[in-house]
Amino acid sequence: MSSENPKLYILLISIHGLIRGHDLELGRDADTGGQTLYVVELARALGERDDVERVDLVTRRVVDPAVSEDYAQTEETLSGKTRIVRIDAGPEEYIPKEQLWDHLDSFTDNLVKWVREQPRVPDVVHSHYADAAYVGVRLANLAAIPLVHTGHSLGRDKRKQLLAKGLSSEEIETTYHMSRRIHAEEELLANADLVITSTRNEIESQYGLYNYYDPACMTVIPPGTDLERYHPAAEGEISEYPEKLKPFLTNPKKPMVLALSRPDERKNIPVLLEAFHHSARLREMANLVLIAGNRDDVRDLDSGAQSVLTKILLDIDAYDLYGLVAIPKHHSGDEIPGVYRAIAASGGVFINPALTEPFGLTLLEAAASGVPLVATENGGPVDIISNCQNGILVDPLDAPAIADALLSLLSDQSKWQQAAQNGLKGVRRYYTWQAHAATYMDKLHSLCSSPRREPEAWLASRSARYRDRALFTDIDQTLMGDAEALQTLTELLRRYHRRVIFGIVSGRRYESALSILKKHGVPVPDVLISSLGTRIHYGSNLTEDSHWANHIDHDWNLPRIRRALDDLPGLKLQPRNKQSRFKLSYFYDPDMAPTAEDIRKRLHRDELNANVIVSFGQFLDIVPTRASKGQALRYAALRLEIPLEQILVAGGSGADEDMIRGNTLGVVVANRHEEELSGLVDIERVYFADKPYAAGLLDAIEHYGFLDDVSADG
Repeated sequence: MSSENPKLYILLISIHGLIRGHDLELGRDADTGGQTLYVVELARALGERDDVERVDLVTRRVVDPAVSEDYAQTEETLSGKTRIVRIDAGPEEYIPKEQLWDHLDSFTDNLVKWVREQPRVPDVVHSHYADAAYVGVRLANLAAIPLVHTGHSLGRDKRKQLLAKGLSSEEIETTYHMSRRIHAEEELLANADLVITSTRNEIESQYGLYNYYDPACMTVIPPGTDLERYHPAAEGEISEYPEKLKPFLTNPKKPMVLALSRPDERKNIPVLLEAFHHSARLREMANLVLIAGNRDDVRDLDSGAQSVLTKILLDIDAYDLYGLVAIPKHHSGDEIPGVYRAIAASGGVFINPALTEPFGLTLLEAAASGVPLVATENGGPVDIISNCQNGILVDPLDAPAIADALLSLLSDQSKWQQAAQNGLKGVRRYYTWQAHAATYMDKLHSLCSSPRREPEAWLASRSARYRDRALFTDIDQTLMGDAEALQTLTELLRRYHRRVIFGIVSGRRYESALSILKKHGVPVPDVLISSLGTRIHYGSNLTEDSHWANHIDHDWNLPRIRRALDDLPGLKLQPRNKQSRFKLSYFYDPDMAPTAEDIRKRLHRDELNANVIVSFGQFLDIVPTRASKGQALRYAALRLEIPLEQILVAGGSGADEDMIRGNTLGVVVANRHEEELSGLVDIERVYFADKPYAAGLLDAIEHYGFLDDVSADG
């Protein structure tokens, strides 16, 4: 066997879901999705290589009349040297992955027995997802072979999403066995020789939250694209899809700007309508095509999708974009390749304006079809456009910049052609399964030719020390104002991010809050409480807490409140972009307007319940009685299980008072609005800093000894 090109035997482990070599039942349930396709395509691509001797994809055997007999076969051939191997564990029937944890030791024992019966031991074991990680650690350690892992998703991030959906910690633990999953992921990271991710962003934003995070043993190898499905149009090929768009468009022959995503707020679709509204030239040159899920009636969708689509339809009306925007009600998966080819034929552009995009598979599909790209600069698209040189990265909150980026491609034929050609070449170079397998094998040969990485000491109790404290701060007049101190604080937050949750509590809308944080180089917070406590988002993916929205909607009647205040002097409604579903905002003239207490009395007289908040002496906001900065912060603290006594809260105006009161460690930074908080001066757990802005926060960290018992490496 050549030392330069040894033939490797690779064992892939992917336990849950329904895995077979044909007609994958993608979307059948939560366990039979992208991961099953990924591992089958990976196994096939590896099996095509000359430096691979054999690939075995190991999964769980299922004998169940409710599913195909295919899953009961102990072996299934994928190619001459690639097969699926099914191992018995637990009940014969098909069960969700959350119910597999008690059977993983049995799976491990049966797998070890099977390995011992093979002609030789694998050179590498590669686990997929946390359940396979549990098995992979034990097999790799027993056989003293390298361990590779791909997470697909991670428990800490999943837990935030479940909390946002309104599940309690107890429900999450009972249903998802989340502590066992996170424990398995920590153990995996302590033992893995190589962790494969799809993007660089995934390494820092997801794996970076784990105690055993080690970026030195992590590498980015993006998944491949099916070039038999996504490709440029054949000569003479004409797509039928534009016919579906004719009812929407005045001039359907113009180039099309396509956005394709779920109707999810994080996908940020309405910013495209703002971009078209902003630019008359863009309206003249192009049509906008929004494929945002399937619907029969918007009113029948879940609240999140309903809200997004309602805003889109209202914005089309408000910006008078009729005849320029197509938003078809239905599409099928089989149509999508033809849609991309139609966009290319029109001379159009594909755009992904998401607030953050973990990877961006649709970008690859569009690029493989010959369509140039404009995409968010947050997340995976950075890698894709950097590799392919086929588009422009934009700030997803900057509508004029998005319009300019689209126009730069639409109005310059040579630039459009160059981007399209670069995309075709780049996808074939970096984003095919063959390219994935080539990079993958380079990494594996390096692993197998070197001594195995010494596993870290696995201290099972270590994970219990994860993020046991939090720092929450307002933005305006509290965090911003001293650039040097802000940079020092930002560096401190990054250094301690594995132990300290960072939260923002702001009166700003969350898009505005994200924009100013980004402008000043502040990390995306772990918790973003915006619009005076009426919205809560978690994590790098900005998952909204829908349970909180339902909670504060109780007894809230915005139209009646607005009518009740219509005739009051000294109040002037702020612009529409400052308003939200749960926040009514006015400019406030204290010399003319009633006091906040008088406004409360007026609302109570009309049997209306709401919180009335005056801040900076010039703004008045009305929010639901169950909403405020303090109430939202305490709710988030309960969800994240952080004791209030271990939360440092910083504010600088009257709107911050209720979040600083109580058992938290409070700090009032020095600024010209601190007199609004003078009533807190005698409270023991409130520190009035001598310095303003972030410098006052740094003083409070020292005053309370907030980080005294925390090491920067977690």
